[in-house]
Amino acid sequence: MTKQRIGSYRWRILALLFMATTINYVDRSILGVLGPTLRDNVFAWTNQQYSYILIAFKFAYAFGLLAMGAFIDKIGAKNGYVFSIGTWSVFSMLHALITKSMGWIGFAVARFGLGFGEAGNFPACIKTIAEWFPKKERALATGIFNAGTNVGAILAALVISMIVGGEGQRWQLAFFVTAAFSAAWIYLWLKTYKKPEVHPKLSAAELSYILSDSTPETVDKIPWRKVLPVKETWAFAVAKLPDAVWFFYLFWGTFFLNAQFGLALKGLALPLVVIYVVADFGSIAGGWMSSAFIKKGWPINRARKTTLLICAVVIVPVVFATQTTSQWLAVGLIALAAAGHQAWSANAFTLVSDVFPKKATASVVGIGGMIGTLAGIAADLGLGKILDKSGRRGYFFAFLVAGLLYPCALVVIHIIMPRMTPLDDDLKHAARS
Repeated sequence: MTKQRIGSYRWRILALLFMATTINYVDRSILGVLGPTLRDNVFAWTNQQYSYILIAFKFAYAFGLLAMGAFIDKIGAKNGYVFSIGTWSVFSMLHALITKSMGWIGFAVARFGLGFGEAGNFPACIKTIAEWFPKKERALATGIFNAGTNVGAILAALVISMIVGGEGQRWQLAFFVTAAFSAAWIYLWLKTYKKPEVHPKLSAAELSYILSDSTPETVDKIPWRKVLPVKETWAFAVAKLPDAVWFFYLFWGTFFLNAQFGLALKGLALPLVVIYVVADFGSIAGGWMSSAFIKKGWPINRARKTTLLICAVVIVPVVFATQTTSQWLAVGLIALAAAGHQAWSANAFTLVSDVFPKKATASVVGIGGMIGTLAGIAADLGLGKILDKSGRRGYFFAFLVAGLLYPCALVVIHIIMPRMTPLDDDLKHAARS
């Protein structure tokens, strides 16, 4: 008997998620790459003022996650995603209109709009993954689209080093890099995306496979106010606290390499490429690992948490990044930690679709993402002040937290949610093992 062909249309949907996430991170990473150049040669910011620009982005991103998560659950991933990418693309281009007289405040306003628009990316992606993939493939699918974050950061480092001069000449052009790609993506998304149950190009065999480990759901909406008191929501929120570390790598990593090793715009490109290429492997490997454990017969709870533990152990050595005089050893430690974070992130996102009904996933992702971003705001406030007062020595404390936060978070996650028991439409435990 020949095995029935399942079909692969779901991977086309995943390719669109990867593309959008790549565009998202090109737009997000531009300031991190240009930061030292704009500070020293164009706007003369202090570290504290730069932290205020980052905080404006993260404040909008934090509360945008809350709003966008509920909004996307209400109107669906198709239209919600279009609104999100359209908003962030417009505000990304508006950065180019900022003049020296506007200073850091002008950048803060543009970053605020960018942050609100970008907040819709991950809630929309996780909701789409929950709709289009069975649980045994969700971590791998999440790892693949999440790899777009690193591809975006790599492209930002490479393209900006080519089009922006060493003294900041033509910096405005950097903020127009993705405009045409955003427009093309919106066209493809509107043409391609429908829910799998009503998609005319999806085979019956593939639909059956997608729904094989899911329970039927009603069409009633679940507002974020209802998911807020559920303990599993807060387990995911703790899993997202390390987002503050990822923001540190993304927005302060170039400042650390500049302060520690004297790297300027052109010299930063290769180290950033190395860091984010390694992080890309981590994202895909982390998703593959827990999916492989599940296919071996492991319970989802054991597979996800074992993978999170391996990620946490891999990340710990980054605490020594400030203790070496070797540029490439420091880059290697950061790259390893970035890979561990991306593997962690792929599995942390999957916790939501493992436990919550599909119609609540965007809301829960929004709440957890908001908590992680607020942690990043607190980190920016503290780090900006420390660096202006004590110079590069302040990075020691940042990397110490970056290395130890993950194992601590995993302990708290397990205390809050020792069993990953799925919740039904009423957010009650559907079954207990």
